[in-house]
Amino acid sequence: MPNQNVEVRPGPSPRRVIGLDTRVLTVPDDWDLLPPGDAALSRRIKEDGPSWTVVEPKGRKRFSRGIWAPAARIAALRAELEAERLDPAYQRKLEAGRRRRAEEQAEYVGEFRDAVRAFLAFHPRHAEVGERMAALIAAHATPVGSGTVARTERIPVEARAEAATIAWMRHQTTGYDQMVIPRVAGRRREVRRMLARRSVELLERYRRGAEVSPATCPLAQALAARAQ
Repeated sequence: MPNQNVEVRPGPSPRRVIGLDTRVLTVPDDWDLLPPGDAALSRRIKEDGPSWTVVEPKGRKRFSRGIWAPAARIAALRAELEAERLDPAYQRKLEAGRRRRAEEQAEYVGEFRDAVRAFLAFHPRHAEVGERMAALIAAHATPVGSGTVARTERIPVEARAEAATIAWMRHQTTGYDQMVIPRVAGRRREVRRMLARRSVELLERYRRGAEVSPATCPLAQALAARAQ
């Protein structure tokens, strides 16, 4: 019996799972499955003793299917957590945490918008366009849980802003979303690089202060569509 939390995959029957070594394991009779959804309870279950976290991979994504753990421990920790949640002090702490996270999010949105504006570096002639773009890209890329490059901390915010801008332009100013790309290794990456070059060329026109025709410029058309 493991003495810590281990990751497993769904097995061939409800009370059987597949370990990382591909062995089929039978869930102990006195264990129950805690469904996903309560992060605090799940964390305590993992920290308090042996458990199996069921994760189902689908493509590049991973889906939690719950945690197997001793039924008595699940019941005890659930009761303990429910009692804590009824305490007014817990509610005050929860609300303070929400306010802090909201403030941090608002601060990050502003920081990211500034980074996008700096990356765009539009000529004063197109400053208003740069402001609109920065606001739109930040609103799209920064929501918590969005899974966009703006939410990663592995690269500097300046690099996140550049990647988010190119991604936004790929979807808003090119035909990428309607393209039928062959399922050939590296082909989608190649198409993205080609579209990125086009996006950079378009941005350079705004950086130089060149005259832009709203009727033919894909960026002007995209912004006009968003304004409707």
